[in-house]
Amino acid sequence: MKKIAIFSFLFLAVCLTTSAQSIVGKWKTIDDETKKPRSIVEIYEQNGKYFGKILEVFYEPDEKPTGICDKCTDDRKGQKIAGLQIIRNLEKKDSEYKNGTILDPKNGKVYDCKLWLENGALKVRGYVAFFFRTQTWYKYEQ
Repeated sequence: MKKIAIFSFLFLAVCLTTSAQSIVGKWKTIDDETKKPRSIVEIYEQNGKYFGKILEVFYEPDEKPTGICDKCTDDRKGQKIAGLQIIRNLEKKDSEYKNGTILDPKNGKVYDCKLWLENGALKVRGYVAFFFRTQTWYKYEQ
């Protein structure tokens, strides 16, 4: 009986640790320039790959947003920003998610992408060759 209790506790601990380290969920993005919240992105798993879509955008009072990805050059051109899939085809490799792409809706450019968790935050790196930019996203709590 004691062994069953210990096994159950260890199994539960492993399950909780695994789910706590998942990138799946809602994340608050931070604007690089203003350092203010910019959007809410939901990351989800589909057929073994990971994707992310914008759920909501926070605009500055002086901004005049079109709400459309008019600078996109692929199949996302003309789509609404809210609901736009910006992360595509990430694969989990050990503690990182990589081999996918991320779209910057501001300029319409698509970059290679890598994500990893660090101290409860999500590190999001977009890169081309040796040039990269890393953002920190925070778990979104409603």
